[in-house]
Amino acid sequence: MRKLATAVVAAGLFFGGMGVAVADSAHDLVMRMPGVGFVGTYQWQPTTKIPSGLHVKGTLRDENKDDGHNVYLRIKVEGYAWGHLTGVQRKHLKVDKVFSDGAVLKTKQVRMHACIDRGSLRPDYCSPERLFSRK
Repeated sequence: MRKLATAVVAAGLFFGGMGVAVADSAHDLVMRMPGVGFVGTYQWQPTTKIPSGLHVKGTLRDENKDDGHNVYLRIKVEGYAWGHLTGVQRKHLKVDKVFSDGAVLKTKQVRMHACIDRGSLRPDYCSPERLFSRK
């Protein structure tokens, strides 16, 4: 009887722990400024999955097709320089990417915003920066 009770408790802890180890549920992500927009979802990948980072899915949109400017997502993973995910002028770009630090198992912070590339003479126009931190 003790062995059965021990097995039941062990199984409960095992399956209960599996629920905790599963990734965070997907959250809505909307970044909009005049001329650029990103609509989609984000979710933290579990540390058991490689790459373990911020998984972003959605659509990057050039919402002012006649301005002659390109749009992009600007991303910064902790400890690295800013990176770009360049969109296509006058079109929508499907995004399905995991942003992570390849040197460590667990990325803890990612910063992101949507921008309009206005050329080299004028500064880019960006949405407010969003900080995503793993709990």
